[in-house]
Amino acid sequence: MTEEKKEGVKTVLGVGENIEGLLCYFLTFVSAVFFLLVEKENKFVRFHAMQSLVTFVGISILVAITTIIPILIPIALIIMVVSTILWLVLMFAAFSGKKFKLPFIGEYCEKQIEK
Repeated sequence: MTEEKKEGVKTVLGVGENIEGLLCYFLTFVSAVFFLLVEKENKFVRFHAMQSLVTFVGISILVAITTIIPILIPIALIIMVVSTILWLVLMFAAFSGKKFKLPFIGEYCEKQIEK
């Protein structure tokens, strides 16, 4: 599910919210934590930061578990390829000004930033 946002809305860092949204995903959960700490007002940016954090921490844990067990290494490789594609799609959606919600994760993240 996507929701369109206006481009050019300024943020705490003084750049467009679509740029900050993209940057939330750029360094996966590292940049997500940064934007959750810095951006207190803009819900578009906070949503993308939270979604990036939850998604990529989960993927990192899943990859770590599957690489420990030798027979699951092919599954880990598939997860890494799919997560790279997901990373690119999420960055593009945020840059386009869309609030692209992943199934389950998107709803959870939206509820968390509303608190």
